[in-house]
Amino acid sequence: MTGTTRPPDEIVQARPGRSPAPPRRPRTSRSGLENRAGYAFLSPWLLGLVGITVGPMLVSLYLSFTDYPILAAPEWIGLDNYRRMLTEDATFLTSLKVTIAYLAFSVPLVVIVALLLALLLNQKVRGISIYRAVFYVPSLIGGSVAIAFLWRWLFESDGILNSILRVVGLESTWSWIGHPDTALSTLVVLNVWQFGAAMIIFLAAIKQIPASLYEAALVDGAGPFRRFFSITLPILTPIIFFNMIMNVIAAFQAFNTAYVVSDGTGGPANSTLFYTLYLYQRGFIDFEMGYASALGWVLFVIIAIVVGIFFATAGRWVYFGDEK
Repeated sequence: MTGTTRPPDEIVQARPGRSPAPPRRPRTSRSGLENRAGYAFLSPWLLGLVGITVGPMLVSLYLSFTDYPILAAPEWIGLDNYRRMLTEDATFLTSLKVTIAYLAFSVPLVVIVALLLALLLNQKVRGISIYRAVFYVPSLIGGSVAIAFLWRWLFESDGILNSILRVVGLESTWSWIGHPDTALSTLVVLNVWQFGAAMIIFLAAIKQIPASLYEAALVDGAGPFRRFFSITLPILTPIIFFNMIMNVIAAFQAFNTAYVVSDGTGGPANSTLFYTLYLYQRGFIDFEMGYASALGWVLFVIIAIVVGIFFATAGRWVYFGDEK
């Protein structure tokens, strides 16, 4: 047989009455379909992240370099807002000092109280779940405006606290929230009262500690204090670390209680002028939104530095369980 042999596809095309075979479509892999489904479910969060978080942050960063009185277009002024903040604005430093003092007293107290109550509520007694729920309730309502009004009523000169003192024979007309020496301490007490979230986290961590460690310590004759400082506390250091960071960030952002207790003024004598309250005053009362944006970014940097210090020093006191 002579001649050139044609390829099979040409033979198929040459046969009368038959159309050419359609091209094969590439198959979509199972992993590709799963990725598309995952992005579809993530899309609401991604849209929220861009539209509600990242977008406004970038806008505020731009506004921090402008003079923006809200009712007029922003005017670019470069670093003037930051220069004025650091060199001319004494109230900025006052608000920062008040916030740091509030943080320094309230955060350690919240962590200590939460840890002690978690240890107390770890007992096996009847109805312990009811006690846990009762102790957690302040965290659900403590940050509300209604509780802030109640707190103000509690510590006024004719408030509940002075009424209780008069009942026990201690005559007092002292306004605990009306005097610069004690106004901030009332807000510290309110923050400590909201220990429930940290307490629940501590309680969950305590329940994960192996009972065999305590049994071995008992065999060695270790008492309750020795068991706490040698077993419980070292194992709980990562949880202490977490609760400290979360409460530090929350303390820097505290606003509601100071606003309600001081009627938005930060008084008396700026003793409750939290940083966020001062930011609010400059942005929404003085209509200096550019300056308020600069205050917000300085707060962001301060929080980042403080949290970075926590992480940098964590290796010295936090036991992560992988040390040899």
